[in-house]
Amino acid sequence: MTTHSNHPFHLVNYSPWPLTGSLGTMILMSSMIKWFHEFNSIFMVLGYSIILLTMYQWWRDVTRESTFQGLHTIKTSMNMRLGMILFIVSEVLFFFSFFWTFFHSSLSPNIELGMNWPPKNISPFNPFHIPLLNTIILISSGISVTWTHHSLLNNNHSQTLNSLTLTIMLGIYFTALQGYEYMSASFSISDSVYGSIFFLATGFHGLHVLIGTIFLSVCLMRIYKLHLSSYHHFGFEAAAWYWHFVDVVWLFLFISIYWWSN
Repeated sequence: MTTHSNHPFHLVNYSPWPLTGSLGTMILMSSMIKWFHEFNSIFMVLGYSIILLTMYQWWRDVTRESTFQGLHTIKTSMNMRLGMILFIVSEVLFFFSFFWTFFHSSLSPNIELGMNWPPKNISPFNPFHIPLLNTIILISSGISVTWTHHSLLNNNHSQTLNSLTLTIMLGIYFTALQGYEYMSASFSISDSVYGSIFFLATGFHGLHVLIGTIFLSVCLMRIYKLHLSSYHHFGFEAAAWYWHFVDVVWLFLFISIYWWSN
C-alpha cells in the first residue's frame, strides 16, 4: 500500500466492506419479512452477524488509516466534516417527514379517525412518566458528551474516559426504558395512523440512539488506546454531533407526540 502521495486527499483502497455490509443488510431485511409472516428468525442471526463483523472490520480499517498511516490530512478531515454535516441534514429531513405526517393527521383528523386526536380507544402514554425521565436522561447525556469534548481538548484523559462512559451508560438506560415503554403500550403499530406514526418516529429515534451509543463506544475504546488527541479527534466530534442531533430530535418528539398530542 502506498502511504506517500503528492496531494492532501485520501484515495481509499479497494475494500470489501461496502459489499459485505450491503449483503448483510439484504439478508437481514429479507429474514425480517420471513419473520413477520412465518415467525422464523434463523436467517436474522446470519444478517446481524454479517453486519456486526463488517462494522468491526470497517472501523478497524478506518482507525488504521487515520491513526497509524496518517492518511487523514487536514484537507481530508475538512471534507469528512462537510460529509457529516450533509449526512445530519439528510437525517433532519428524514425525521421531518415523520413530523409532517403526525401534524397532518393530528391537526385535521379525518372521519376514519372519528375526527378525534388521539383516535378513540387509543390510550396515549402519560408524558410525565417514562417520556419525561427519558428526556432528562438524554439532556444529561448531551451535557456529559460536551464535558467529554472539553476534557479531550484540555488533554484530561481520566475525565474524558469518565464522562464518555457516563454518556454511554445514559444511552443504554434510555434504550432500556424505551423498550419497557413499548412492552407496556396499550396500542400497537397497526392501531390507526396514531400507532403507526408513534412507533415509526420513536422507533427510528431509538435506533439512532442505539447507533449513537455504538459510535460513542468505539470512540471510548479509541480514547482508551490513546488514538485521539486534542487536535486529532474528528471521529469523536462526528459522534458528538450525531448525539446532539439525537437529543434535539427527542425534544421535538417529546413536545409534539407525547405532550402536545396528549
